[in-house]
Amino acid sequence: MTIHPLKSWADVAPRLIDVAAGRAFADMVIRGGRWVNVHSREVIPETDIAVADGRFAYCGPDASAMIGPDTQVIEAEGRYIMPGLCDGHMHIESGMLTVTQFSRAVIPHGTTTMFVDPHEIANVMGLEGVRLMHDEALAQRINVFVQMPSCAPSAPGLETTGFEITPDDVAEAMGWPNIIGLGEMMNFPGVIHNDPKMLAILAATQRAGKVVGGHYASPDLAGFHAYAAGGPADDHEGTSEADAIARVRQGMRSMMRLGSAWYDVEAQVTAVTERGLDPRNFILCTDDCHSGTLVNDGHMNRVVRHAIDCGLDPLIAIQMATINTATHFGLERELGSVTPGRRADVILTSDLRTLPIETVIAHGQVIARDGEIIGEEPPFDWPDKARQSVNMARNLAAADFDITAPDGANSVKARVIGVVENQAPTKALTADLSVENGLAVGDPAQDVCQIALVERHRATGGVTNAFVSGFGYTGDCAIASTVAHDSHHMIVVGTSKTDMALAANRLREVGGGVTVFKDGQELALVKLPIGGLMSDAPAAEVAADAQAIVAAMKACGCKLNNAYMQHSLLALVVIPELRISDIGLIDVTTFEETPLFLEHE
Repeated sequence: MTIHPLKSWADVAPRLIDVAAGRAFADMVIRGGRWVNVHSREVIPETDIAVADGRFAYCGPDASAMIGPDTQVIEAEGRYIMPGLCDGHMHIESGMLTVTQFSRAVIPHGTTTMFVDPHEIANVMGLEGVRLMHDEALAQRINVFVQMPSCAPSAPGLETTGFEITPDDVAEAMGWPNIIGLGEMMNFPGVIHNDPKMLAILAATQRAGKVVGGHYASPDLAGFHAYAAGGPADDHEGTSEADAIARVRQGMRSMMRLGSAWYDVEAQVTAVTERGLDPRNFILCTDDCHSGTLVNDGHMNRVVRHAIDCGLDPLIAIQMATINTATHFGLERELGSVTPGRRADVILTSDLRTLPIETVIAHGQVIARDGEIIGEEPPFDWPDKARQSVNMARNLAAADFDITAPDGANSVKARVIGVVENQAPTKALTADLSVENGLAVGDPAQDVCQIALVERHRATGGVTNAFVSGFGYTGDCAIASTVAHDSHHMIVVGTSKTDMALAANRLREVGGGVTVFKDGQELALVKLPIGGLMSDAPAAEVAADAQAIVAAMKACGCKLNNAYMQHSLLALVVIPELRISDIGLIDVTTFEETPLFLEHE
């Protein structure tokens, strides 16, 4: 493993002082820019920035005395000099990429710091998977800090994951050099009801003096005060102004997300723009971004632009994606601003509203210019074990997706998972469905098709069947994915049981990924061999394959925005209202298994 050789402030302080005093030459000087100061929230014209040993040494007028024969001089020519952008909460695996490939994808968009929660790989590979992500993160040219996953399984007793994260695992990880805190505490009912395991995990993090990530996904704020007392320091699950206000009033940071499928900034930012709350306690993040979003639309630059479009002052939006994030994680003296002593992570841009990312500097090195990455990332090899994670007992047949109706029933009233476009929560719907040859069947006229969860960790052969609505699929088709937050079994949704079997067996064959079948033929495939979650191919290649999946889903009749993200969340048994797991159909308002059928004739 290669670790990027950035030196600590203590190691380079004498040289930083000498450069700032004009007694030594800088490694780099950026001349004649407009300094975006996120501490004072102002733009200071005619500023020079001097860098030494990967850190800022001087920020002020006229650094000409610091320029020597070997100093790299960058002419800002009046452009804005602003801090590199920070993503306060996100999951690398959601991009279908490894840490290395994800980093390469976001660097041209100005992201120089990420706080990542690898709980997807934790559910598949346990502590070993987290360690691999941690080590790969250390090798990057940008700052990639890791939060130790807190909830695998996310809802104990309601799902079975590949591995379980224990309090001892959390305590061990808190001693690793790149662990910044605890990942999102999704088991909010466990916290509210003093579950011993959840409290032990929280206590291990608090003893280490690190930040506890929050995840209160219920729209009902009645239990929120008890959850806040459990110690979470932030929360990204808010979807309304009231959610944002509730979080900051309880001393938490409100993390407002714009991901590939989450559009939660606009509804919450009014807490600042209209209600006048202190913006220092608000942070921008992505949570989940597909490779296609990264390649075509951007990363944190996209979030900042969106926040500005929603009415935020550009300087406040930039604060929410830089210094606010760094301060939250205890890193204000290390990064998040263009000020002496901090890591020299810089963006040069000609406009603060549209935010074109013209030059990106990290640790004092130019790593991207005009959308093109400069230099290579160090290699990181995932072991063979990580590429052998789809453990199905056998190939499946159409009959494995049969849904047997109650004896004697001519029709049934069934519970149906209702997909909500652009949001994580689902609706608990019901539908009157026909019974054919003793089997309950979907109804395209009501937009009801089948969903199955196929066990893929322990080769039990288990298949859980139910119904889902909202995708709009027509004809004979099926979509299968081994990305199935958070247990990451295999989710298969379809109108044809034959196609559902073909899709499931195809993913078993290739070792994981996403596939779409229609009329017995495969329309698109993304191979995700690492944990069934990630590819080590370049982002552009994965994005092209992912775009083919989107097109194939549309060919099957789907009209939802980012429908694949909705597909991948159908087993997320910590977000209301109704989900599927290997245990059965789960009512996430009561956190109990619930029967598929309500009544029948």
